[in-house]
Amino acid sequence: MFGVAARSALSLDLGLGRYVLTLIRNAAAAGSLARSCIKALRYRRVYLPLTFTQVWDIGVSSIPLVLLVAMISGAVTSEQSGYQYNVGTMPASITGMVVTASVLTELGPVVTALVLVGRVGARIGSELATMVVSEQVYAVRSTGRDPVLYLALPRILAGALAVPALVMIADAGGMLAGLGLAVARQPITVADFLEGARSYFYPFVLWFSLIKGLLFGVCITFTACLVGLRAEGGAAGVGRATTSSVVASTVIVMVGDLVLVRLLGVFK
Repeated sequence: MFGVAARSALSLDLGLGRYVLTLIRNAAAAGSLARSCIKALRYRRVYLPLTFTQVWDIGVSSIPLVLLVAMISGAVTSEQSGYQYNVGTMPASITGMVVTASVLTELGPVVTALVLVGRVGARIGSELATMVVSEQVYAVRSTGRDPVLYLALPRILAGALAVPALVMIADAGGMLAGLGLAVARQPITVADFLEGARSYFYPFVLWFSLIKGLLFGVCITFTACLVGLRAEGGAAGVGRATTSSVVASTVIVMVGDLVLVRLLGVFK
């Protein structure tokens, strides 16, 4: 019995040790990639054209999907808050206040980030992983060029530029959808909705939404580049990199959202 217990304890210790070692390796790899990106910032003539190309792929191409999901989210929020008004427990302006608070502080940035995790994070992770396992990255390095400068930095900068703009589009779409459904489905007017929106709104809310978009954009693209450039193992490795990119980016976005809530409380 004691032997079984000892083996179980040893197995648990080894599992925890491997987990901690993996975290340390990932942190070291992230630090190395961040340093390489900072060093590559001086080569503007190289990465700026590539960045604008990635802005189109990440930002402009994502507008229809982001806008659709944001409008659905705003409409659902309006419908749920309107139910409380219909049963006579809330004032008429509550729908505008709830929709404004939910869309600007949470739904707009977070829904946009989660859409981009699946659309952009997975694509970047699989692209770079494929280049790694097919030795295209090695070919770039063998010519004396820095893969981070050509492959990672443009994608990260594009995420920082495109995602805040997408968040603003999502905010506007969610608010308009919430307003439209509220007026169509509830016994309230546009004036009632706007009164509730004004009662919640204050200037830092918009900045808060943009800050979330900026940080989420950097986190998603940076994580996807990190996972993709560390891929190995052929086609199976590409699949693992794609899955890891989506999972890691989702966790980082949700944890980051939890941390940023305190920022809104400080400046409110």
